[in-house]
Amino acid sequence: MIPVRGFEGRNIAVLGLGRSGLATARALQAGGARALCWDDSAEARARAEAEGLTLHDLARADAFDDLAALITSPGIPHLYPAPNRHIARAYEAGVPVDNDIGLFFRSFATPEWDEFETVPKVVAVTGSNGKSTTSALIHHILRAAGRPAQLAGNIGRGVLDIEPAGEGEVVVLELSSYQTDLARALTPDIAVFTNLSPDHLDRHGGLGGYFAAKRRLFAEGGPDRAVVGVDEPEGRYLAGQLSEAPDDDRVIRISVDRKLAGPGWQVFARKGFLAEYRKGRQVASIDLRPMKGLPGSHNHQNACAAYAVVRALGLSPRQVEAALASFEGLPHRSQLVGEAGGVRFVNDSKATNTDSAAAALQAFERIRWIAGGLGKDGGIAALAPHLARVSKAYLIGHSARDFALQLGDTPHEICETMDRAVARAAEEAQPGDTVLLAPAAASFDQYADFEARGDDFTRLVRARTG
Repeated sequence: MIPVRGFEGRNIAVLGLGRSGLATARALQAGGARALCWDDSAEARARAEAEGLTLHDLARADAFDDLAALITSPGIPHLYPAPNRHIARAYEAGVPVDNDIGLFFRSFATPEWDEFETVPKVVAVTGSNGKSTTSALIHHILRAAGRPAQLAGNIGRGVLDIEPAGEGEVVVLELSSYQTDLARALTPDIAVFTNLSPDHLDRHGGLGGYFAAKRRLFAEGGPDRAVVGVDEPEGRYLAGQLSEAPDDDRVIRISVDRKLAGPGWQVFARKGFLAEYRKGRQVASIDLRPMKGLPGSHNHQNACAAYAVVRALGLSPRQVEAALASFEGLPHRSQLVGEAGGVRFVNDSKATNTDSAAAALQAFERIRWIAGGLGKDGGIAALAPHLARVSKAYLIGHSARDFALQLGDTPHEICETMDRAVARAAEEAQPGDTVLLAPAAASFDQYADFEARGDDFTRLVRARTG
């Protein structure tokens, strides 16, 4: 646990008592604050009370008297499309609003660090797609190289739930726009921007607000080094803002769209090969094609970002290459879950929008595509340029019929359920085919979340493949 510092003896309200909220309350109390907890869910309040935490009804007229701060969970809206009623009252009362990420950055460094020869560092990863894989990959490479590391944030443990850092340790954080948007302190040593595509636009008041939330990771505290994907205009803009000159190697530009040139520090992947250039000269190259845990250009972008980070932390290209080869991938993200008769079964249940589904469709040849669920605005029309590799689509869930209307000449079958879709795809697949779950839709029509959907696919596949 990271005890929260700076609030000793003061009343701090905690709004939202899920995983991060409960961890925040514990960390506040460990640091000497009085955590006053609230959630509009009676079930969540009961869990907190059973843990011995103090409840504090934020709907009371005097609820904000004598509060030093309100700490809110990231899923609770604080501005768009409208502030949560309790957060709006905090604004009116002049009570500062923060989240667990802000508390982490104000509390992570301790006086004990004065005794360390190598102080701990924080790597924070944000972007639209690839955050989880990039974060996990950085963590994996560091551990494989014998460097102490912890993984937290939007993946793994809550940021205040990790252990205080030891000598030379690296904490890798995956941060969503919900987390970076509100945090009052953001001071990573290395910050990563993977890419940008439209998402959560209602929460951020449009694409500009969404990008602004990501940009705060680089603007609020100013990382010592920034790794920036420059395949979208926003990334090129961000890299340009952070650089003092063309040869400023505090900014490492990454790409999977083009060869990067110039006097600075670049890492890019083309035709399956990752290349590192510094001062206009190539210093390393890695063949990513044999690496089963990193299929497709989207994973090559993740590899470029992770490579840039660990190189900035002092690892050698040879150390990085060995670790990349042993990375097995994350569950529900281009995860190979079975193989039989020359047919591969890949779980990319995390592909809940067309951008991530497009990346999955470009990663494999001869695809038996399982898609559908609770479709988003526009359906799958944006995937038309990526359907050439699809031998047949097997459609499930609420949007199955809507998706069928957008498939044009692509063969398809409305299966309704995952069970039938897996069965039909497995029956019709030929050696060399890939049965790919990349839904391009949310899961909430049939499953609690994308993990449950991916687990169901995996269970059905393994029952067939052993």
